[in-house]
This record gives sequence, structure tokens and C-alpha cells, in this order.
Amino acid sequence: MPPRSPVPQEVSTELQRVVRRWQQLPLDHALSRVPTVRAVLVDLAGADAARLPDLGPAVVMDQLTVLVHDACTAGGPGVDALPRRLRGLLAELG
Repeated sequence: MPPRSPVPQEVSTELQRVVRRWQQLPLDHALSRVPTVRAVLVDLAGADAARLPDLGPAVVMDQLTVLVHDACTAGGPGVDALPRRLRGLLAELG
């Protein structure tokens, strides 16, 4: 039996929606939204934000996925806000 993911189903669902929407964005629109996504990445990275490289729009969803997974693994009060935060990011992507 594979290990259970630390990412709650609601968070996983919202993350998948964000990633799917990102993949549908025209490049110019995605480029204009990178700072919005980076702000979420920086919040999720916390103290490690200074070590978070800006790798551009092709990689930003991979970074988001890893940081969401790390946040869920670490637990804490911020995990409960992740679905709402991801829904807000989805809305900002347009």
C-alpha cells in the first residue's frame, strides 16, 4: 500500500485547479501573473524565501506544488488556510 499523502484532499483539489489553469494561460498572461504566484511562494517558503530561485513561468507551478506539499508535511495553522489561498490565486490568474 503506497504511503498516504500529507496533502489534504481539499488542498490537492485546489492545487490541481490552479495548475490546470496555469497550463491554459497564454504566455504573456502567465508572465504578467508570475509576481502573483511568487508572492504565494514566498509566503509558503517563510524563512527559506531568500533561497527560493525565480525560475520563470515554466517552473513556477512545480515550485508551488513542492511548497504546498512541504507546508502540509510540516503542518501548522497555515495549512487550514491553503484551500482559500489557492482559490484566491486561481481567481487572480483569471
